[in-house]
Amino acid sequence: MTPDQIIEFVDKLYALSGTGQWDAIAELVTDDFFITEAAGLPMEGRFEGKHALRDLFIQVMGSLDVVGLDRVVTTAGGDYGVTLLSLRFADPSLPPAEIAEVFRFRDGKLAEIKPYYFDPAPVIAAAKAKA
Repeated sequence: MTPDQIIEFVDKLYALSGTGQWDAIAELVTDDFFITEAAGLPMEGRFEGKHALRDLFIQVMGSLDVVGLDRVVTTAGGDYGVTLLSLRFADPSLPPAEIAEVFRFRDGKLAEIKPYYFDPAPVIAAAKAKA
């Protein structure tokens, strides 16, 4: 995939997930697709399969009271795309969580997502506030 194709793919992925089109997303990922969330986060672990993004999305949005996702930019090269974004929480006293999401592609499909959090504290605080 070219860098432009990767960026278009990532844009489409965010649009589909934002509107809950999980079956359409399942067609865009590899059979062995997975997402890895870092240890220490409320949603830590490995999410696998065609509906891994749906499962993680529902958990994150519900358990953290996310009210907004703001994408800054997506860049791409090789088999990778990276999107910088932030999550805004319902509790206005919590700062947004700043994230770089890494997307790895194989044979024109998405094979992996790995989010990197600048500071996990806002995510942990959001989970505690929701609980």
